[in-house]
Amino acid sequence: MSGESGDWLFSLSGVLTSIRLSQPPKRLFDLVQGREFMGINWESFGYNNSHMPELPEVETVRRGLQKLIVNKTVESVEFDWPKSFPNAQTDVDAFLIGANIIGVRRRAKVLMIDLSTKYSLVIHLKMTGQLVYRGRQSFAAGHPSDSMINKLPDKSTRVVFGLSDDDVLYFNDQRKFGWVKLLPTSEISNMPFMQKVGPEPLLADFTADVFIARVRRRGGSAIKAVILDQSVLAGVGNIYADESLWGALIHPATKVVDIDDDQLALLRDEIVFVMDLSIKKGGSTDKNYVDAEGKRGSYLKFARVFRREGQACPRCQTIIQKIKVAGRGTHFCPTCQKVVV
Repeated sequence: MSGESGDWLFSLSGVLTSIRLSQPPKRLFDLVQGREFMGINWESFGYNNSHMPELPEVETVRRGLQKLIVNKTVESVEFDWPKSFPNAQTDVDAFLIGANIIGVRRRAKVLMIDLSTKYSLVIHLKMTGQLVYRGRQSFAAGHPSDSMINKLPDKSTRVVFGLSDDDVLYFNDQRKFGWVKLLPTSEISNMPFMQKVGPEPLLADFTADVFIARVRRRGGSAIKAVILDQSVLAGVGNIYADESLWGALIHPATKVVDIDDDQLALLRDEIVFVMDLSIKKGGSTDKNYVDAEGKRGSYLKFARVFRREGQACPRCQTIIQKIKVAGRGTHFCPTCQKVVV
């Protein structure tokens, strides 16, 4: 909307809502601080600040972009920070300008916008990246800041894609860690990251047998460290590790060698369950990540152990504790998740 009145799309607690504003919100941080604006208490939808996106958050972004930008034509591109858009001008002219967008994919936490030229835009938002779309609908995906709702481009804008129908896709990144790379689609699988990353836990071929075989390679390691390892499986971060280990009744520090196959099969099921639920709820973050329709993830409202230290375990009522495992803050129930001696 770029500072105009009209319909603004937000997806609030999993429900896409069109809100007609007589004026755009002046400051997103006013919303983030929990203040009411236009009669809406935004804090109740989870707005806050600072979190690295995990796989379900990036997947919700992918699904939103798939609905909104496919069949658009890329008519122009501008950038102000070469590291954010490290591409040869000859490639941009030949394979990006004039290309149609034919699909949006994800591998682990990386987004790929596929083009009709058999090239793709490979995007990593890192910590503070945003994708902001302005057209007949307005939406933002990524780190919430005033840039999501203010007139763009602004000082955080790194790349501007002019699309057909006068629509615009902005890549904003305050800390300049994210990037957009233009690569032949067939070569994406050869990127070092893609060569190393493990299987996708949300795909049908992520079976218990596959999971157990990969985990068993790290028999002497703590199970939480293993499932956080992106070369073992893709996209499991701290939140989902804690939640799935609680569901499987496994102490996070337990060595893999001390866990039987039945427990590991249950852990695989729990990983899939918490990720599926998180996607349905719009992602886990109650900090600085929102999805492609501008909504805060609401999964943490349903979390069973993560960030619930000092509260009663929903299964046995024992007080949940927080410790360090694999260098990460770790939440567990000392009764349900016994330490293996």
